[in-house]
Amino acid sequence: MSGAMMFRRAINPIRQRLDRAGILLSAACALHCLVSIVVVSGLGIGGQFFLSPDIHRIGLVLATLIAAVAIGWGALRHRMAMPFVVAMTGLTFMGGALAVEHGPKEAILTIIGVALVSLGHILNLRHIQR
Repeated sequence: MSGAMMFRRAINPIRQRLDRAGILLSAACALHCLVSIVVVSGLGIGGQFFLSPDIHRIGLVLATLIAAVAIGWGALRHRMAMPFVVAMTGLTFMGGALAVEHGPKEAILTIIGVALVSLGHILNLRHIQR
């Protein structure tokens, strides 16, 4: 077995972990949006924490970094554009959510965005396995 082949086999688990981390982060973000709406609207508590713009900015930065490394790396490796395009579209929705006022519009944009980013990671994982 060539050295390049061994290197690829050693790197694939790292890419897979990054994609799985991206999926987990996306799920946590979507859950945060839904819980925030219910807790803040229904119970009137936690608004300063749950609706803090800093949480959304940090989440967007983390999602962007993980997607850039995992999906960008995957796209270079397997030469499939679809995971990259889907994830970047999702990151665009997430960025758009930062531009609107806190509330249902922001939650909808964020949930669409994290769903697309997560789908991009799933597509990337499928191409790794091939």
